Amino acid sequence: MARALEREVIFWRRLDVPGLERLLLDRSRQPITATSCVICLEDGGFQIMHRWKLTPAWRTLSLEVEKHGPKGEERILLERAASGWRLNGILRRDLEGAEEPDLSVTPFCNSLPIRRLMQAGQPSLTLDVCYLDAAKMTVVPSRQRYDLLRPDRVRYLDLGRLPGFEAELDIDERGIVESYGSLFERLFPD
Repeated sequence: MARALEREVIFWRRLDVPGLERLLLDRSRQPITATSCVICLEDGGFQIMHRWKLTPAWRTLSLEVEKHGPKGEERILLERAASGWRLNGILRRDLEGAEEPDLSVTPFCNSLPIRRLMQAGQPSLTLDVCYLDAAKMTVVPSRQRYDLLRPDRVRYLDLGRLPGFEAELDIDERGIVESYGSLFERLFPD
C-alpha cells in the first residue's frame, strides 16, 4: 500500500489552448523522478517529453526536454552545476544563481518553489530561474515571486521575462498545483 503512495500519476489540462499532460511522480527511490508527456496544439502542435531528477528536498538535479513538432525533434538537457547550470553540456554563465528551471508547458515546475515557500514559513519567496520556453526550445534567465495567500493558494508574479504577469494558483497540501489561473487545471480520472 505504501508503494502506491510513492508513485503517483497526475493529469493537467491546458485552458488557454487545447492540451493535456500526464506526469508520473516517483518518490520510491533517489533521486525523485518526474516523467511527463505534454500534447499541445499550440504553435502547429507538438509533443513534449520532460524528465526531472530531484533531490529529496525537491531541488532539480537535471531536466531533460524532448520536443517533437512540425520542425522535427529537438532536445535540451539542463543540469545543475555548482551554483549554475549546464545546457547540453555547456556551462551557461547567464544562468549563474538561478535556483530552479521553469518549464513553460507544465505547472509541475511551480511546485518546486511553492514547496520551499511552504516549508520556510515565510509569506513570500523571490527566486531567479532558468526559463525554458518549450515551444521555442530556448533557455533564458528570469525572476519570479510566490506569495502565500492562504494554505491552499499562492500568487505567482513574473518579475523577469514577462513582467506584470500574475496568476493565483490553487495547491494541495503537498504544493502540487490544482489550478493555475486561466492556464492549467488538474484532472482526476474516474
